[in-house]
Amino acid sequence: MQEAVNDAATIENITNKSFNSLSAFISEWIETPQYIQNILDFKIFSNSLADCLGAVLIFTLIYLFRIQFIKISEYFITKISKKFYPKLGHKFFRIFYKPLMWKILLIGFSASYSILEFSESTDKLYFTLNGSMNTLLISWALILLVDFVHESYIQLWDDGILDMRDTFVKLSVTIVKVIVVLVTFIVLLQTWGYNIGGLLASLGLVGMAIALAAKDSARHIFGSIMIFTDAPFKVGDWIHTPDVEGTIEDIGMRSTKVRTFAQALVSVPNGNLADSAILNWSKMDRRRIKLSLGVTYSTTSTQMQNILSDIRELLKNDADIDQTTIHVYFSDFAQSSLEIFCYFFTKTTVWGEHMQVKERIYLEFMKIIETNGASFAFPSQSIYIEQNESKSTENAV
Repeated sequence: MQEAVNDAATIENITNKSFNSLSAFISEWIETPQYIQNILDFKIFSNSLADCLGAVLIFTLIYLFRIQFIKISEYFITKISKKFYPKLGHKFFRIFYKPLMWKILLIGFSASYSILEFSESTDKLYFTLNGSMNTLLISWALILLVDFVHESYIQLWDDGILDMRDTFVKLSVTIVKVIVVLVTFIVLLQTWGYNIGGLLASLGLVGMAIALAAKDSARHIFGSIMIFTDAPFKVGDWIHTPDVEGTIEDIGMRSTKVRTFAQALVSVPNGNLADSAILNWSKMDRRRIKLSLGVTYSTTSTQMQNILSDIRELLKNDADIDQTTIHVYFSDFAQSSLEIFCYFFTKTTVWGEHMQVKERIYLEFMKIIETNGASFAFPSQSIYIEQNESKSTENAV
């Protein structure tokens, strides 16, 4: 029993014993010659050589094992995330590799610094620098996280899983990054002891003045938000509004750039676009062809029936014509022609391909008219002179 009490007392003595330095620890527990102890007690900036060597050893060990630590962490996180997102672990460490390396080095430096003794002013400077470094690392990691989320969304969009406009995503990423940078700047100022209350109040007053002076710009920015949320068009679309017609080249925070068919670039404020009726021709799933064929009045009813039948058969058997809507009818007795109404759609919406199909179909129409012995009519007038009136005029002469 007495031996147990003595052992407990020894353990308590060891636990409660505090050493002012690594040199004192070595001299207490490790038998060293006096000349080595004297060397270890040598002071460098108020710290013994043993403490300095210990600090260097701790930092070196952490520096050497940092990569192994990251690999072990990556293995466990990849194993955990494999069930719901197989590639998450690898992507996470690929993106956050550099901030993690710097954070591990910062931890090693802090551990080394903790066994050294410096003046109060030096400690204050160290903690300020350490807090600033941690703030910058967190800010860096948040920006990389935003890029990681952006990349994931883009990949989902490319795979057809997520339908999201790239312009809206880029704008959101930019806004979030700006907010992160501003918050980081404010936190750094506060860390270094600057009074940010007056700065924030000044920024609030400046913001109010800018908002009043730029209310039209704010209107256009809110208009851009409406465009991004409603998504009436995207980059590359052909649109028509009361003000402009052309192809969308860029959608910005304030204005949208439209390339007209005359190759002029028009910047339209988003507020105006949001308030306008927008006709998006690129949203067509097929392209319309509408025309009237005029044949001469000398065309017989049999010829007309054959022409209608041949045109319907042509359109129904053409692979480039959409089969859901085909209308071919003898529609009108016009002043100088018999009208055949044709209304159908091409499957392609690409302008050049549509025009090629249209040209080919029109040539086939001409062949059908010619094959059936009819001809196209053109505006004309027939003047009839009565014979009696002509003779009476001759007698009068």
